Amino acid sequence: MMTTRVASDERSAAETEIPLDRDVFMRRLLRELSGTLEDVVGLEEASGYISVVGAAMGERLDGEYRRALAVERLDREQVAAALVDLKRRIEGDFYVIEESEDRIVLGNRACPFGDMVRDRPSLCMMTSNVFGHLAAQNLGYAAVSLDETIALGAPGCRVTIHLRPSDAAGSDTREYFRRGDAPLP
Repeated sequence: MMTTRVASDERSAAETEIPLDRDVFMRRLLRELSGTLEDVVGLEEASGYISVVGAAMGERLDGEYRRALAVERLDREQVAAALVDLKRRIEGDFYVIEESEDRIVLGNRACPFGDMVRDRPSLCMMTSNVFGHLAAQNLGYAAVSLDETIALGAPGCRVTIHLRPSDAAGSDTREYFRRGDAPLP
């Protein structure tokens, strides 16, 4: 058996100041994965792949909030509160700007992905799909518009969740329907 001695002035890897923990590692992993997808298949397709994951996350989170609040469906105020709460739990800083029968507008001062979201707009599909799924399953319909995003260089995010079909929603708005209520092609 061969052993190597470490000189007294050398540091071990465990003693170094490397900013790495599970959270940082996972955010970097997602950043690299989304960047690779964007580079290989393009932004639109990468956003589509991440949308599938976001929908699954939205379904799971919707069930958890319904169970925790012991309701069959969340009302509009509960939806808005759940969206803010879920982002708070993952270190986002979302807040309600406006809430009406027609829409919920949220602002955000801190992305859960941190600086890893910069130049990775496909990661924003996670927010769009989680928000859209949760709102649609409870309120019947949602169209999510990512009006401003940290990923594209804005100082914060502004997300509009339209609760009724409207011409006010832009062309980049994604529609979500309650399961079983989707329009036929």
